[in-house]
Amino acid sequence: MRRSIVHEGAGNLSYEIREIVAVARKIRDMGLPITWENIGDPIEKGETVAPWISEILHGLLDNPKSWGYCDTAGVIETREFLASKVNERENGIAITPDDILFFNGVGDAVARVYGFLKREARILGPSPAYSTHSSAEAAHSGYGHLTYQLDPYNGWMPNLDDIRNKVKYNDSIAGILLLTPDNPTGAVYPREFLQEFVKIAQEYDLFMISDEIYSHIVYEGYPRLHMSQWIEDVPALAMRGISKEYPWPGSRCGWLEILNRGKDENFATYVNSLLAAKRLEVCSTTLPQMSIPHVFGDERYPDHLKRRAAIFNDRADELQTAFAGLDCVVANKPGGAFYQTVMFKEGVLKSHQTLPIENAAIKTHIEGLVKGVSPDKRFVYYLMGATGIVVVPLTGFQCAHEGFRLTLLETNPGKRAWIFKTLRESIQTYVNS
Repeated sequence: MRRSIVHEGAGNLSYEIREIVAVARKIRDMGLPITWENIGDPIEKGETVAPWISEILHGLLDNPKSWGYCDTAGVIETREFLASKVNERENGIAITPDDILFFNGVGDAVARVYGFLKREARILGPSPAYSTHSSAEAAHSGYGHLTYQLDPYNGWMPNLDDIRNKVKYNDSIAGILLLTPDNPTGAVYPREFLQEFVKIAQEYDLFMISDEIYSHIVYEGYPRLHMSQWIEDVPALAMRGISKEYPWPGSRCGWLEILNRGKDENFATYVNSLLAAKRLEVCSTTLPQMSIPHVFGDERYPDHLKRRAAIFNDRADELQTAFAGLDCVVANKPGGAFYQTVMFKEGVLKSHQTLPIENAAIKTHIEGLVKGVSPDKRFVYYLMGATGIVVVPLTGFQCAHEGFRLTLLETNPGKRAWIFKTLRESIQTYVNS
């Protein structure tokens, strides 16, 4: 074409979690059954929605309003409900319904939040990084995503010195992103770490973003804190949704809690641009929004959340037992969400290591794929070809550490035990080959 039409950041749009699917489907078509451990879809892994939640949704289908447009910012009754829930949080800041803005899932919110930032304004995010955030931030700027380190030898806690130094010496950084519980590590940050984030933001006049999609999947003994309870006077955006909670990933229903909008005029103008952009598409999905006050407000919902968190906690314990004594990896138990990150210790992975693959065609295919890839992606490909288990390489999360992420979503106890056992045996065989 006479002019390039490709955005400068197009090369940064990478999503390893789904990109590996094409490889897995090819292997499946060659005769090997596939076990999908790459993506956080509870429904795909066998979880069913509680009957009482399903009944609420069936009832809403009889309401004609559920079939139509809603207010641009979201169903007003739902926004009023959510604002009231924020205002009920202990020691939190107050918001109004106008501080709730709905999107077609948190992924849509992420795209808008980064897409409407001034190009020169950068967001510093964690590494390992969740690909939706890291790709969107890098694409909006046209440069690689800026990251701070999470420490695998300290429970994947943020390296606060790294954050402070990067903010201090890079004045393009306008905001800081965190995820708690984190994806991919499952780390849950204690209040003292969150307060340090606030101090840095206050000192350097930054805003903050917190992805709280897993905020109601926190294991017993870990802090259950929403951003509104620790953000103090820093302008901020908290991202929430129902995809992991009901769970209803197909609902595409997420929202922002806009915190301290009035503390900074520039931040307020930016937030107004997000709402203006929403007006161009009329509204977000109506039916899922309408369900929120009915589901969140139901007396059974707290027990629903507690039960699910306990299930994932137990599965995390199962994996800890399965991996006990496996000294070549670091496999910190998560404190929330439903993921497990396994990191190979430095120097463990070598270029000659392999796993035995019985199917000759699959073996040839895998051997062609592993040329020139990162060491952990090489392991992931061999694992897939040998066992059919699909995990995501840790370097695919904007991370220098080598390893992989799997889920804790498998509902079949026997299959889950097989997955954990096979992973351990495959690691041992690969490392010793």
